[in-house]
Amino acid sequence: MNGPTAPSPWLPTAPCTPGRCAAHPHTGGDPEAAGAALAVLRLAAGTGAVLLGLLLAPGTGLLPPAVRLALVRSWVRAVVRAFGVRVRYAGDAPAAGPLLVVANHVSWLDIPLVAAVLPGRMVAKAEVRRWPVLGVLAALGGTLFLDRDGLRSLPGAVRAMTGVLATGGRVVVFPEGSTWCGRAGGRFRPAAFQAALDAGADVQPVRIDFRPAGAAAYVGDDPLGASLWRVVTTRRLTAEVRLPERIPAARHPDRRSLAAAAQRAVASDSANLPAPSVHQRSRSRSASASSARTPA
Repeated sequence: MNGPTAPSPWLPTAPCTPGRCAAHPHTGGDPEAAGAALAVLRLAAGTGAVLLGLLLAPGTGLLPPAVRLALVRSWVRAVVRAFGVRVRYAGDAPAAGPLLVVANHVSWLDIPLVAAVLPGRMVAKAEVRRWPVLGVLAALGGTLFLDRDGLRSLPGAVRAMTGVLATGGRVVVFPEGSTWCGRAGGRFRPAAFQAALDAGADVQPVRIDFRPAGAAAYVGDDPLGASLWRVVTTRRLTAEVRLPERIPAARHPDRRSLAAAAQRAVASDSANLPAPSVHQRSRSRSASASSARTPA
């Protein structure tokens, strides 16, 4: 997933690393581990669901927008469930209209989880376009690709987001800029929030949590295959997606204030959750390989 070159120094980085933060279940004797046969079945079902979406995606362009969005929601929910992940949603999804959707970032699973309830134009790093299968799906879904290695591309990306919002669309951003393991989070970068201010669009915070936390964490330099295997071999992996109240952008004087308000909304929604150290290791599992930085 990650390229061989070192990231630019201005990019956000998380202290989360595969060996410290991502739990890898054993298949022997662990009550939370799925058997090999079930794991292979999940992997095949999930991959098949993704490929089916790839085959059918070109034809959906001929459908009315409402029908197309309904199909997208059904498809991404089917993909997540096929990989063995149970999902719980809390909060009311806002009605159609311009909206900047911002969420904390734990895993590649965050993308279909948000799309299942708030489908919109995703913002992703440019490398995603070159990913096998997923890159094609991202392009077909209208993803806005961002060159994160160059600051010069940022104003153009903000203008593109503003254009989508100004025409009544939704833009989905993970403003931490990198994945975190879920036991801690990064600061919300303010750039994307300028688009909401320029377009007069509200901001919808989204909080994503996984139980058990380490199984879905996709951090550091772990390859996608290792993350997929960790997900399908975890029994009772549950994603909790919560939607706090939307934030009117007009109530904030600048993008930094708006970004801080969105970050507080996401953080406060998890105030009653246990918060072990970001580097705390699961007592019942080892941690040998883990995950990679995902779309910005």
